[in-house]
Amino acid sequence: MKRKSSNKKLCILGLMIAMAGICHPGARAQGSANLTQFVDPNIGTAHCRWFFYTPGAVPFGMAKPAPATNGHYGNAGGWEAVGYDFRHTSIEGFPNFHEFQIGGIVFAPLTGKLQTVPGTLEDPDSGYRSRFDHKDETATTGYYSVWLKDYRIKAELTATKRVAFHRYTFPEGKDSYILFDIGNRQGESGPVKDAKVYITPEGSVEGFVTTLPVYVQKYQPGAEVTMYFSAVLDKKPVSYGVFRGKEITAGKSEISGKGAGLYLKFATRENEPVTLKAGLSYTSVENARLNLQTEASGLSFDQAKTRAMSTWNDYLGRIRVETPVRENKVKFYTGLYHALLGRGLASDVNGAYPKHDGTVGQIPLDRNNRPLYNHYNTDAVWGAYWNLTQLWALAYPEYYSDFIKSQLLVFKDAGWLGDGIANSRYVSGVGTNFVSLIMAGAYMAGIRDFDVNLAYQAALKNETGWKDRPRGAGKLDVDRFLKYGFVNHIDQSDEWVETWKFSASHTLEYSFSAYAVGQWAKLLGKEQDYKQLMRLSRGWEHLFDTSLRLIRPKYANGKFIDNFKPEEPWRGFQEGNALQYTFFVPHDPQTLIDKIGKDSFNIRLNHIFETSRKNSFGGGTKIDAFSGLAGLYNHGNQPCLHISWLFNFSGKPSLSQKWVRAICDEFYGTEGIHGYGYGQDEDQGQLGAWYVISSMGLFDVKGLTDIHPTMGLGSPLFDKITIRLNRHYYPGRQFVIETKNSSKENIYVQSFDLNGKRLHKPFIPFEAIKKGGKLILEMGDQPKDDY
Repeated sequence: MKRKSSNKKLCILGLMIAMAGICHPGARAQGSANLTQFVDPNIGTAHCRWFFYTPGAVPFGMAKPAPATNGHYGNAGGWEAVGYDFRHTSIEGFPNFHEFQIGGIVFAPLTGKLQTVPGTLEDPDSGYRSRFDHKDETATTGYYSVWLKDYRIKAELTATKRVAFHRYTFPEGKDSYILFDIGNRQGESGPVKDAKVYITPEGSVEGFVTTLPVYVQKYQPGAEVTMYFSAVLDKKPVSYGVFRGKEITAGKSEISGKGAGLYLKFATRENEPVTLKAGLSYTSVENARLNLQTEASGLSFDQAKTRAMSTWNDYLGRIRVETPVRENKVKFYTGLYHALLGRGLASDVNGAYPKHDGTVGQIPLDRNNRPLYNHYNTDAVWGAYWNLTQLWALAYPEYYSDFIKSQLLVFKDAGWLGDGIANSRYVSGVGTNFVSLIMAGAYMAGIRDFDVNLAYQAALKNETGWKDRPRGAGKLDVDRFLKYGFVNHIDQSDEWVETWKFSASHTLEYSFSAYAVGQWAKLLGKEQDYKQLMRLSRGWEHLFDTSLRLIRPKYANGKFIDNFKPEEPWRGFQEGNALQYTFFVPHDPQTLIDKIGKDSFNIRLNHIFETSRKNSFGGGTKIDAFSGLAGLYNHGNQPCLHISWLFNFSGKPSLSQKWVRAICDEFYGTEGIHGYGYGQDEDQGQLGAWYVISSMGLFDVKGLTDIHPTMGLGSPLFDKITIRLNRHYYPGRQFVIETKNSSKENIYVQSFDLNGKRLHKPFIPFEAIKKGGKLILEMGDQPKDDY
């Protein structure tokens, strides 16, 4: 894919970032190295989710300005691909909020005839919308620009944490407009309930929109999500007006209700820029103003852009990889970018945050009146223990800590943990709840600067609580898990689908999370809890069919289900099948291997990967989020993400090295269509984070939940990897991984040496990584399994 940026521009960009480092302390440790050049946000944007494409944002930011090619179309189920699609050729506007179940506050520049309804993809001229070419588009970390051909406008985006910056460079004309399309559906927002937009006496444009997202209505019926903004412009309009649909009222400065919108009209010189700064908030217009004043007062667009890119360079620079293979660096840093982009801020600079009941809460402040931590929005953490949380623990423990404190806010406000949250509203996503597991993993990794007693109380309730359990807390069948030791299968029911349809996958998931919290209980001296949870962690064994050597759903009477089809998804298994889920015993892989038989295990699993390779380890080239669900292996979805690492436990680590490398090389791409499989769901950084840790040759199938966690070792794709450690959490300064004789052919590890001492198993204690040091791997072209 060709992009507008050139080598000359990259050199200038590198110089800007180096200069920014003089006054921006985050960049010091990395000198002038420009890692942002290896990030391509356009990768995998064909058929991507609403929150995936926000190049104008900073890491974990609230303000996520981005172009939308089909944002006003919305989506029926609340999760389908919408927003920006690489295959589209026109842009309708620039929304500022992009999170799971959260979208809205659209700004759009145009010239000529005033149009107030978005045009369609099929007929761009039917409304406000402009054609564009990718050759006229620049997308990188913290900055986006595009030439809107029909309007002859250059649109640019950047941001601070809570302030979106838009700069529109207009042609000469008396009919230049900026629309504020506030009261209409956008992306995953769901229907609009109410909205308001107005011009203040000082000339600011402010307002809000309240929406009813599909997943909020599903998991917390009646709840709503509200987004607020306060925007200032550096040019005064010659006139203004409001609109609702195609109905336009000139000279009016305020409008309320569904469909509410406002426009500003300008007379512009040739190439005259108009800059707009919008403070955003989930709590109030007043706090949007405060966010704007605190983060962006006196800050120009170019200064914000330089700062954003410097911040990205610092965050990306926590992990430095060295290789002559540019494609692998692009995959690595683009994956890392997505892992750092998602799950953004929900609290204001003063610590105000949206509470679960719709009111506004307050995060405690330090002596300087700054919040002690932040609150975040998040998609479900289903599968995050095999990618995001391991990455957070390695290089971003301060965010991992913040994330847990944020989840505990919801627990204190609502009484239950929420697997996914949008403005503290429950948006479980898949009806499970792994928050207790990721809290246990943080504690085991040594991240303990949160309220441990409260967190453990929340985790135990998540594993064993069932009475009056709300739908949004997930695990609605946990009472049957406690009763039978497994979740009994029900073939048909009029009840909520997540209470009966996924008995086997829920049993496996609940067993895993029970193990995690059980280990935590043991470390805290909670002996009775430990015994109960460890008994529950063996629940998966009830469903192991020894005749088939597969996991098979079982009725309450102890009989396995009839008419069992191992390749069939959705009957007992959520987003997968028995062939995939049989390997979902990450907390006890050795017992699973023993039950199947070591040789049979290795032969079966190797055959699975040989066969799945023909379909690019997913759904082949079919562009669909759910392609691959009925296959042997589906890397495009969470339940399979640990499977390639299981050979480390079955005496064949060379096969983990082979197949993890193959997945990195073949499932992952560097194109708009072939990025994360073909249109499969990247899930707010999960697939990107998997590539990052796996390409470094590090992975823990247990999600760091052992009392003394270890990371499995594989075959790194890089000559040298340097992980900068956070000294507030870990004693070491950096952990270095070096490979000797690595090449495309030399993919097999011949030896592991940690700080000069030979390792005899393909595992490293997480404690050793935290202390800092060097791991050296000698590589060769022949498999080796005995170290």
